[in-house]
Amino acid sequence: MKVMKTLAATTALTVSAGAVSAQDMSNELVLVSWGGAYQDSQQKAYVEPYLAMNPGLTVTWDSSSAEAVAKLRAMEEAGNVTWDLVDAVASDSMRLCDEGLAEELNHDEMLAAAPDGTSASDDFGDLLVSDCFVPQIVYSTTFGYRNDMVGDTAPTSVCDIFDTTKYPGKRSLQKRPIDNVEWALYCDGVAKDELYDVLGSDGGMERALAKLDTIKDDVVWWTAGAETPQLLADGEVVFGSTFNGRLFSAIAEQNQPIGMLWDMQSFDLDGWILPAGLPADRRARALDFLKFATDTQRLADQAAYISYGPARASSAPLVGKHAELGIDMAPHMPTDPANAGNIHVYDYEWWADNRDDLNAKFEAWLAK
Repeated sequence: MKVMKTLAATTALTVSAGAVSAQDMSNELVLVSWGGAYQDSQQKAYVEPYLAMNPGLTVTWDSSSAEAVAKLRAMEEAGNVTWDLVDAVASDSMRLCDEGLAEELNHDEMLAAAPDGTSASDDFGDLLVSDCFVPQIVYSTTFGYRNDMVGDTAPTSVCDIFDTTKYPGKRSLQKRPIDNVEWALYCDGVAKDELYDVLGSDGGMERALAKLDTIKDDVVWWTAGAETPQLLADGEVVFGSTFNGRLFSAIAEQNQPIGMLWDMQSFDLDGWILPAGLPADRRARALDFLKFATDTQRLADQAAYISYGPARASSAPLVGKHAELGIDMAPHMPTDPANAGNIHVYDYEWWADNRDDLNAKFEAWLAK
């Protein structure tokens, strides 16, 4: 992947995190994530043990990951990048990498090996989808529904969200085209293996939006992953899309009357990017934290707080019980065979190439 780098970032690549002494690292670290239960799991699994090892360090969270691309573009233009590590989905990481806004990383030099000595690149394997990206989790975007608002017949198909006669009431959908247009085309009769061919063809996006038009008046649009669980808990929507870990938290930890609809759950990756051109002390701190937070144990530890699959192969055997509830976490993962009968494999490369154009069409449609 061809990535343009600033002179500062290019020079900085010659220095690995391990070559910098603690006194040369910044005592402040700004992390960007998604808020809610997911960010809480990062705080418990990564940040708290790291703080215990680094007294005097201040860690600040910014829950702006949904706007990471636009905000980093603006920061770069203003010459004032205030973020040190950004949690981003794979397609956004690719866009930031292509635009030179994220630093290209040497994964084997900058990240911890597995306990048995397996290199980081082999341990992460095919999930290293970008030179600028360090994956943390495999997650899915799927639907929750109110058990007491769906009558005697619980939904079994993602296409039930388009059936307002059988299931009247509001639906919550993420305010972006990704996932929504794939679900719309699938429920308009397009085969899964043809979704991106149709979406990229003349009239494909218009066909998807026409299907979404059938429920547009019943949609509550969300931008933060915590919104749908709250809307469901409050009974304001009958269906809602969100990240599977957020639904797990609402169901298992909060005992909300919510069911999970795994049909056509959309698999995706989430991980860290390092903004390009950071000052040496901030970059050194960010890389030191990155190495710690993405090692085998830390990724397994996160799975004790939220039902996302760890991105390292060596972490999977260490996934056990929920840290507070004591329940086995494996059956709640999106990758569990019982949940993965009909999945949608989200094409992050396709979206990295087409996101800006389809975003514009989606925003124009929303404004109508």
